[in-house]
Amino acid sequence: MDGLFDPPTTAPAAGTGAGTLTSQPGAHAPLAVRMRPQSLEEIVGQEHLLGPGSPLRRLISGSGAASVLLYGPPGTGKTTMAALISRATGGRFEALSALSAGVKEVRAVIDVARRRLIDGQQTVLFIDEVHRFSKTQQDALLDAVENRIVLLVAATTENPSFSVVAPLLSRSLVLRLRSLSDDDIREVLGRAVADPRGLDGRVEISDTALDHLVAVAGGDARRALTALEASADAALRDDPGESGADGVRPVLELADVEAAIDRAAVRYDRDGDQHYDITSAFIKSIRGSDVDAALHYLARMIAAGEDPRFIARRLMIHASEDIGMADPMALQTAVAAAQVVALVGMPEAKLALAQATIHLATAPKSAGVVSAIGAALADVE
Repeated sequence: MDGLFDPPTTAPAAGTGAGTLTSQPGAHAPLAVRMRPQSLEEIVGQEHLLGPGSPLRRLISGSGAASVLLYGPPGTGKTTMAALISRATGGRFEALSALSAGVKEVRAVIDVARRRLIDGQQTVLFIDEVHRFSKTQQDALLDAVENRIVLLVAATTENPSFSVVAPLLSRSLVLRLRSLSDDDIREVLGRAVADPRGLDGRVEISDTALDHLVAVAGGDARRALTALEASADAALRDDPGESGADGVRPVLELADVEAAIDRAAVRYDRDGDQHYDITSAFIKSIRGSDVDAALHYLARMIAAGEDPRFIARRLMIHASEDIGMADPMALQTAVAAAQVVALVGMPEAKLALAQATIHLATAPKSAGVVSAIGAALADVE
């Protein structure tokens, strides 16, 4: 789940070299897998981690050795970076999913890694969703990480301070990956359309269709590429003729993308006037105790890829500004929703945002706090 693209569900068989994740994917592999970056230069985004001399750059270039905990939203490059680290070290790549692996599987990989180390070969152990490991499972890794029997690369979408045991945290380099920007997603999509590993120029894409793919991606490169692949496959099926230099290439329009991914475009620009219009309508609906309208505008913001932290901030402000002492618990609900956004993230956090929206919309309203602090400030000034 975590990282730019999905790892294999089972660890590769013992042998030399890297495992399946570091091998070249076949022509029938998903577009997201085929377009997985093969070098540092192909990584889009994460400039804050890949600057000259940075720990991650040293690891990927093979000039450093440390266990790493990659923390960030889905589709931001965690699995890709794990594969690049493995390739740089020349080690054997082993992948475990915390969803299915237990202490027995962890110890089995460590035993094999110990034998490989005798022959001079490092093992890079990638654990996806490490936050799902119990304390006992995480503790089973400590000795191997401490003595570098394995080079651990763990990925998580949750704050490791709350989900990873302190001894493992202290033995690892914790790196936080950020959601990709809209420009980053556009670059990923443009590269996928033109690259021989991707669509190889067999289709073109209109600006409106590209904008919609960027919007539905929500900073997740894997989601963007999956939607692009579905749209391109549908267009190529409808146009079975030869496309390319001697033919007319299908052009993906907005309607094609909407039909392919079964999702209507949300007329909402996060950087334009409508961003403020929808936000204003959201707050006015809560203020007017219109639960259905408030949930409608919340859904539009979420569907458009609005930053959930922005939504949570607006809820906290509204709880004090328009409800205040009429329902003191409203602020606690809004703060709790913000904590869920920070600790759990999307898409699950939408439930907490919806719960807070319903609470605030149904709560009695009072501007008493605003009036009181305004009067107090006027008095001291």
